[in-house]
Amino acid sequence: MENWTSVFNTETLYQAEWVKSLLEDHGIHAVVLNQKDSSYTTFGEIHVMVSPPDLPEAQKIVNAAEFE
Repeated sequence: MENWTSVFNTETLYQAEWVKSLLEDHGIHAVVLNQKDSSYTTFGEIHVMVSPPDLPEAQKIVNAAEFE
């Protein structure tokens, strides 16, 4: 995952997985990077990562998405 960029950050895994799925539906390969502490789950974030060439399109998709 060297040089990959975070396009979305959250504290909940289901939101990260939803964004990953949304991006993949648009043909953008994305991965979830979970940096939550395994002992203290209140610390850390979960990132959805994309490759730099996909970043502008991924940002448009994420910004257009509606989160509840």
